[in-house]
Amino acid sequence: MALRKHLLASVFLVSALALGGVPSAYGKERPTDYAVIKPVAVEKVGFDAEKLKALDAAMAAAVADGHVAGMTTLLVRHGEVVAFNTYGKASIAKEKPMSKDTLMRIYSMTKPITGVAMMMLYEQGKWNLDDPVSKFIPEFDHLTVMTGLDDKGQMITVPAKRSPTMRELMSHTAGLGYGLDDKHAVDRMFRDKKILQSPGLQAAVTEIAKIPLKFQPGEGWAYSAAVDVQGYLVERLSGQTLGSFMQSRIFGPLKMNDTSFVVPSDKLNRLSAVYVRYPAESPLAETSSVMGFNMQDFSKTPTMESGGGGLVSSTSDYGRFAQMIVNGGQLDGQRLLKPETVALMGKNVIPQEVLVTSNGSTASRFNEAVGFGLDFMVVNDPVKAQSPVGKGTMSWGGAAGTWFWIDPTNDLYFVGMIQRMGGTGKLDLRQISQDLTYKALVSPGK
Repeated sequence: MALRKHLLASVFLVSALALGGVPSAYGKERPTDYAVIKPVAVEKVGFDAEKLKALDAAMAAAVADGHVAGMTTLLVRHGEVVAFNTYGKASIAKEKPMSKDTLMRIYSMTKPITGVAMMMLYEQGKWNLDDPVSKFIPEFDHLTVMTGLDDKGQMITVPAKRSPTMRELMSHTAGLGYGLDDKHAVDRMFRDKKILQSPGLQAAVTEIAKIPLKFQPGEGWAYSAAVDVQGYLVERLSGQTLGSFMQSRIFGPLKMNDTSFVVPSDKLNRLSAVYVRYPAESPLAETSSVMGFNMQDFSKTPTMESGGGGLVSSTSDYGRFAQMIVNGGQLDGQRLLKPETVALMGKNVIPQEVLVTSNGSTASRFNEAVGFGLDFMVVNDPVKAQSPVGKGTMSWGGAAGTWFWIDPTNDLYFVGMIQRMGGTGKLDLRQISQDLTYKALVSPGK
């Protein structure tokens, strides 16, 4: 449980729908325009209606108690909407209620989408998991590794033993920094060089290759800019920009009509405000900056399409992405990935001896309970993880508090959307929503 919470905490350091059908466990096509369809009678898909009221009440209380301004939650099982609820406001100043089609900055929930893009190219034979990253980015053939600081505070470095592999790049074990805080010298370099504000993915990757690694490739785990490097690889291997590839190969086929790196002018009124609560006892305040940087203006085309955290989406859109994963790579007759490729993304690839590091210090080790796959966190053993979810549950979250989990064992997923930077303190919405969802699930399994 401690490791699982630590990994999730790492997330919070970052920053009109079409009708269709979902092939469900019952073999039918079901509509997936979640914003307009009527929820199923929950008993038909294995939930207790009375117990689900506790989930609704807990999410409503988070808004009423001032932890978040507004929220949407979507719970789907067997391709049926169990509950799609909205709470509070998208903008307190404008008295604008949260709606099912409110647009949210999903930040690091972009990462699994970039991972799917990478795996589509994997299926095309463009790369293999054990390929060195330097095969595609020659600058990664001459990396260095920080081993300490001298008496003047300067980095002591040694040559990397080898280039990181693609598997390591997709599981945050390549050794890269991020710059989401300044406690580690490598991260300070990422911040000083403004890697996340680079004028394009190629420029970012060129600078990343000049910065020492935190550890030798494969010998540690640290949340990193690796998925922005993956975004660059998507561009290099496909010949398209990251946004164009995602639109033509993912968003278009999945009818994710509200997901993009820029919000069109006719949709800007649907974009939620973003809030902070600092100090913890103060009221929520709308913000336009995070971690000392101005937040992206989503009305304008970004200088860099960030595969690690640059997308805006809606709850329904992310639900369609999640349902595709639950279905083993396909939705509405559109196959993006083979089932075995999706299973590979959800398989832990971290050896047990690998150390998890954060803020410049060792936190814990991966273990048989919780691991990390290819751009997803993975629950290997729910009992040992002290988690109610099914074995193989895949998840992650975003810097503004968004969260999701995909549970193939129980054929369900949950998407929660808020817009509060830095998480919600001691109120763990992910844990609360998981606990109450599974308490209400009276018929587990497929």
